Amino acid sequence: MLRGPVAMMVISMSTAVQPLRSFLFAPGNHARRVEKALSLDADAVILDLEDAVATAEKIMTRDLVAAALARPRGALLYVRVNAVDTEFCYGDLVAIVRAGLDGIILPKVESTVGLATVDWLLAQLERDRALPQGGIDLIPIIETARGLSHLGAILGAGTRVRRAAFGAGDFTLDVNMVWSRGEAELAPARAAIVTASRAAGIEAPLDTVWVDLSDQDGLEASARCALGFGFQGKMCIHPDQIAVVNGVFTPSEAEIAFAERVVAAFATAEAEGSAAIQLDGKFIDYPIVYRAQRVVHRIAAIRARDDSR
Repeated sequence: MLRGPVAMMVISMSTAVQPLRSFLFAPGNHARRVEKALSLDADAVILDLEDAVATAEKIMTRDLVAAALARPRGALLYVRVNAVDTEFCYGDLVAIVRAGLDGIILPKVESTVGLATVDWLLAQLERDRALPQGGIDLIPIIETARGLSHLGAILGAGTRVRRAAFGAGDFTLDVNMVWSRGEAELAPARAAIVTASRAAGIEAPLDTVWVDLSDQDGLEASARCALGFGFQGKMCIHPDQIAVVNGVFTPSEAEIAFAERVVAAFATAEAEGSAAIQLDGKFIDYPIVYRAQRVVHRIAAIRARDDSR
């Protein structure tokens, strides 16, 4: 039986939710694309009521999205509503908060007030419609300079938010930044969002989409960069991106094997009163063990998710 800090780390991670490596957008007003998205291997699907839907079609698309919530699927199902300061947000939420909805993607979050308003409205709708209280996830997208500057307050506001997302398209537009293939210019924002998420005690965030559909190498590089910064997954805009993103955010066989050896060796050493060992010529102490445990736990969650599909 494990004891001490290692055991505590294992116990604390045992309650983590399923992995969220890939979030696939599908326009809510395209029935065939919605149907296909729900059949794919993304960890979550986002039915879009915002940017992918023309203003003239936003209201009628609500009923299409609401109907899709009852369809069978293997992935979690989210809806991106329109921003809280638009004329559409309230109506979007009233129309689509119902059984079958796993979460809301809230774009262009810039203040605690807007986020808290949506959180409050979700709570009222859950109560009125006999849904589990707090059961609908809420993911704010940080995609403006104002949102980034208020990041700590937004993520620490005490709402139901368990993870945030980064939207580089609108962010680079807002600050008049050139979004390059190498994405070096995104590094400060990515680091800020990951750090603020950790400081707020929530999960690691989701990274921005990759918009060049013809550049799979660029997509993989972008995903690996996000992984290196500490993101847990990445949003996708095309089915062909899912396999690349899932692959990057899934530990490799070599990583898994090493992590399992670290956890086992350190458990033995700790039981014998040692808190530092060497393995394959590498110095292993608690931070290395905790990282290894994350890998072991993550692959277990991924395998459980795959077995359930």
